[in-house]
Amino acid sequence: MARKRPHKGNNRRGSTKGPRKQRRTITGTLRVLRPGSAVVETPEGTFEVTRSGIREAMSGDEVSVFLVGPKGGRGGGGRSGAHGNGRGAAGGEKRAVVDSVVTRANHTLLGRFELAGPLGAVVPLDNRLCHDFFVVPEDKSPERLGVAPSDVVVARIVEYPTPYTAAVVTIDRRVGAAADLDMDIESVIASHGLACDFSPSTLEQAESVRADVASALADDPRRADLRDAMCVTIDPVDARDFDDAVGARERADGGFDLDVHIADVTHYLPWGSSMDLEARSRTCSVYLVDRVIPMLPERLCNDVCSLRPGEDRLAMTVRMRLDERGNVVSAKACASAICSNARLCYDEVDALLVGEKSPADLPCVDDSEAPAVAQMLRTLDRIRSLREAARRARGAIDFETRESKVVLDADGHPTGVRVRSRTRATGLVEEAMLLANESVARILADAEVPAAYRVHEQPSAEDLRHTMAPLDELGLLGPGDAAALMAGEPAAIQRVLDAARGTRGEYLASALLLRAQRRAVYLPQNLGHYALGATAYCHFTSPIRRYPDDIVHRALKAHLAGKDGCPEQRAVERLLPQLCSDCSRMERTADAAARDSQKVKMAELYGKRIGAREAGVVSGCERFGVFVSLDETCADGLIPVRDLGSEWFEFDEKRMTLTGESTGTVWGLGRRVVVEVAGVDVPRGRIDFRIPSAGKKDE
Repeated sequence: MARKRPHKGNNRRGSTKGPRKQRRTITGTLRVLRPGSAVVETPEGTFEVTRSGIREAMSGDEVSVFLVGPKGGRGGGGRSGAHGNGRGAAGGEKRAVVDSVVTRANHTLLGRFELAGPLGAVVPLDNRLCHDFFVVPEDKSPERLGVAPSDVVVARIVEYPTPYTAAVVTIDRRVGAAADLDMDIESVIASHGLACDFSPSTLEQAESVRADVASALADDPRRADLRDAMCVTIDPVDARDFDDAVGARERADGGFDLDVHIADVTHYLPWGSSMDLEARSRTCSVYLVDRVIPMLPERLCNDVCSLRPGEDRLAMTVRMRLDERGNVVSAKACASAICSNARLCYDEVDALLVGEKSPADLPCVDDSEAPAVAQMLRTLDRIRSLREAARRARGAIDFETRESKVVLDADGHPTGVRVRSRTRATGLVEEAMLLANESVARILADAEVPAAYRVHEQPSAEDLRHTMAPLDELGLLGPGDAAALMAGEPAAIQRVLDAARGTRGEYLASALLLRAQRRAVYLPQNLGHYALGATAYCHFTSPIRRYPDDIVHRALKAHLAGKDGCPEQRAVERLLPQLCSDCSRMERTADAAARDSQKVKMAELYGKRIGAREAGVVSGCERFGVFVSLDETCADGLIPVRDLGSEWFEFDEKRMTLTGESTGTVWGLGRRVVVEVAGVDVPRGRIDFRIPSAGKKDE
């Protein structure tokens, strides 16, 4: 009897009689989300991949897939939301199975070298790579590079896995001994596929760049010399790259002049150059808990393009005139040269604005300018207040958020947590940047210039419906609010946020309503920004760390020079759809990597606090337990349902509550609780809590 041909991950069973019916396949990009979970993005929609359907493919590969019915009659394909576009199989009825790999996206991997008998083995730090990678005995790269067991290496794939054979790799570079590296953070980097090292050609090109402001002014008569105009940079205390500076003046008519200067990165980043291609591939800088993985080489981002105090720098400037109510009267953009008068941090500016710091304390390049700088900061603060009111009046939504950042010592070990909320200093910078972004988008949109616009669509009624019961549980819905929220009225969302301010549900309401929003994306055409209430919006103010801003700079420069249809700009426009898609996708990746790195260090910090008791609030509820966010650090952890009590708990998915069957005890959003740290899983960034003792009352 003939034996069946084995196929790893293939559970197909069928008759061998007659020709096999040809399956219809579609091509898409595989995205592995976590071990055993993946989606494939296709022109027909985004489909969940069956658990064994990944086969020999890897994340990022272009694959051919066929669609199958869901296991147990439940589908997960054609999803909308974070991974889908809503155009897949109706009702999520189909899932995907990889039929073949069309194009490989992975050529190298970061892993730990081990011995496996006569073979060498590289264990990927990327936990999404569930394949075996071996170094054959005749490959002498480990010996040549001095690689020892447990060393971290960069391996190059020379043979990809098949249904019958494992993958073969060779060692390209020894990164270091595992004991000398933070393996948990290295795993985060690898699992998100982040590129750390720049190519030699990119570094060589970057080292040749000089600021040369005088030559730029001489070569371009349209570039404005604004080096005598007062401006300052305001950033976090640990910032190293300064890509925006602000300046403001009060006018005799009661209005204001507001200048926003942004580093002129594209002056030093020729289209199609090695530096440009690498920035285009990365699309953004990634801000991890212990390091920044930059989009541009350090020579550009921390030196030539950085608006450092007292140094002449090239910029793109937006000069805006506002009336006495903060409304924009006019806005003009130009290439410029500037010289920052001071490098300030948020804490210094906040201290000045509340009277805790005098002008003499400001670290200005010229001490005699400190009083004028202080007055300018107060003017910027007045503009902030006026602009917040103006944006609110037109329907913008202000979500209340808190950002926690784990503080590390020199060896990378956590020592505490710094929680940052919106302050007057952060607000005045934010309002200036919003105005500049909106003004540039308006200039480009009015001229119908294609660029990377920042688009935010109105949330769906279905997504908003899921917030109704929890918001009602928190007591935040007034008469008529539910219907208005379902209709997506910004004013209704803002009313709920206002009602939540100062209550136990303040940050929970923001989190719920933020979760209901569609994610903002980059698109080649302007479709407006729902949450900001802006008819046109783009990202213009961070070209050192975001590639979409560089696309906008190129479009703006071409427009100002009357070269909208020049060959370079036509080349940019041809690539715009793909560039916008890549930038949107990589933005999600960068955000996820940043969150994961913070979670790892937060778990490491709480690993030293086992048994400690802290106050918090229930921030989430699932069948398996409740999530608690701690007051002091914003750390999130889980109380497993088994630790809530010995009774049976009924889960209400609509209201997001767990209710004890015997006692009627309700665990829901906003409930105050004291928890005890029960344990941590550092590599996964997980913290587990428990109730300190039976009968312990909440705060």
